[in-house]
Amino acid sequence: MLSFAHNYMCFFCGENIKISKHSGRNKALCMVYSRQKHIGHIATNVEKTAVAYGGGAEPSHKLLTQKSPSSTSNLTSHHYCLYIFTLFSWSSFPRNLLAADAEGSLSIYDADPFVHLKTVKVHKKAVNSLSVHPSGKLALTVGHDECLAMVNLVRGRRSFYCRLNKESSIVQFDETGEKFFMVVDEKISVHESEDAKLILELDNKKRVLCASPGANGILFTGGEDRNVTAWDTASGKVAYSIEDAHAARVKGIVVLSKSNNDSGEEDPYIVASASSDGVIRVWDVRMANKGKPNPLTEANTKSRLTCLAGSSIKSLKRPRLENLNPDGKTDVAAAEL
Repeated sequence: MLSFAHNYMCFFCGENIKISKHSGRNKALCMVYSRQKHIGHIATNVEKTAVAYGGGAEPSHKLLTQKSPSSTSNLTSHHYCLYIFTLFSWSSFPRNLLAADAEGSLSIYDADPFVHLKTVKVHKKAVNSLSVHPSGKLALTVGHDECLAMVNLVRGRRSFYCRLNKESSIVQFDETGEKFFMVVDEKISVHESEDAKLILELDNKKRVLCASPGANGILFTGGEDRNVTAWDTASGKVAYSIEDAHAARVKGIVVLSKSNNDSGEEDPYIVASASSDGVIRVWDVRMANKGKPNPLTEANTKSRLTCLAGSSIKSLKRPRLENLNPDGKTDVAAAEL
């Protein structure tokens, strides 16, 4: 497993997580590399398999691999700061990269080779958050203009736009794509994806700074309360919570429980969290119901972290194109642009 963390000091940190499932003996987080890859502070990163992208207060973003700190790509087609990234793929190999900037535009790239396909003007101000539906056919964005937008990725145009009561900082589809979540300060609203109907609202008491969907309708959140909270989005109640998971604000949460093998062996229920004081901790959330758990392992990057991304998939083998679409078709998102 691998996690990537970014900080205000413009550094890109790669951490390798090695945890034994059978012997019970846990190995510490191992620093793979730490390199200064940006000239401005890094506001966001995203990872798919062993590839990661990062960007922030500069009009470019970097691609790095799991084993090498060297940038394998440096896309500079934007004229404004790049704040939000997301990757889409039908398998473990990244298919498309989406990048949103400070002027409210969304750019779509082919991930291999790196080709700019189209840029769509989505918001009047900066994009705060971006999420792609599991089908790859549409994306949701929220922006500084206090609006929610839907982008048709097949046709490459904005298909829906509405004003919210307040500015939302996070929008995120769940793993099935049947629901999506929006975060406004300490409130988390759960909506039906089909018609955006409000299902329920969760109150975290303090401001939520990061969120990551898990399996079986669980949503993990972290923020100013310094906790890692798992919400049951079916009942609207807290399923479990790791109280005082960090000594500072939680800035990033990653669910690392997925496996890309067919062995049938389940991965541990592993969640990684990062705080603004530079500490990354890895948890087995099954222990949360048995009292406050101790982290499986942790590392102190000694920097002010701004975000966290990670993947439990090790392989970067490119699949055959006809296998990219679960329906056996090759018409993937953005390919028709």
